[in-house]
Amino acid sequence: IYDQILEIQNKIENKKELTFLHSGQLGDLIYSLATIKVLSKNHKCKLYIQVDKPMPLDYTDRSKKVFISKRSGDLILPLLKSQDFLDRVDIYKDEEIDINLDLFRDIPINLSFYSTRWFSHLAGVNINVEDTFLSATPHSSIKNKIVIHRSPRYRNAYINYKFLNNTKNLLCIGLEDEYKDLKKEINNLEFHDCKDFLEMAGIIKASKFYIGNMSFQYIMAEGLKVPRLLEASPEFPVVFPVGPNAFDSYHQNYFQKFFNTLNKF
Repeated sequence: IYDQILEIQNKIENKKELTFLHSGQLGDLIYSLATIKVLSKNHKCKLYIQVDKPMPLDYTDRSKKVFISKRSGDLILPLLKSQDFLDRVDIYKDEEIDINLDLFRDIPINLSFYSTRWFSHLAGVNINVEDTFLSATPHSSIKNKIVIHRSPRYRNAYINYKFLNNTKNLLCIGLEDEYKDLKKEINNLEFHDCKDFLEMAGIIKASKFYIGNMSFQYIMAEGLKVPRLLEASPEFPVVFPVGPNAFDSYHQNYFQKFFNTLNKF
């Protein structure tokens, strides 16, 4: 592994163009953008996405067989191609790669280490975790919503969303099954089926604030640095809010308190 780290350092120091490979998962891919964005200040950066890479049976998400499916790859490409610090983004087709970002899975590090820094340690760059590492144009028509998403994974058993039952202006983004599950606790919840992840990011960017547990949607909110509230996971605290107007909570009373704080803005 160290030989590969030395090779990465050599390429960064001696090349003006860098090619990157990432096979996901989607949230990990978004987190890697913070490192690529720093490198793009002095390099032309090209990112290739490997789809349908098999997921090991002992990986954390056993419900999935691959890290990024072809469908998910097609959904995220418009968002990645809109990032001005990426010179090119495409599905991987055996292009020559300078930095394989999947190496983060092999380095001797606890995966509960803050996610954006997995990749900065591969490349030997310093990132300011308060800076945005994702950009999106605010959605033209879906604006000022309280955007909400709750993944089946990484839920906090001590937190529920029943206190939102009579709150208006709530919009769920994600899968329809996730919406239906959350609708059991929140009467006034609306749903929008995003055509791709670029539209999803635009809705989050135009939101009043974002609320939810750890998921791809939350990581986009973190990258965009919109006001946000995270349902913190006791089992896997791999992400947490960094920056202004960013909260997380393990306890119901403070979860409701921080929601009310954000709702006053």
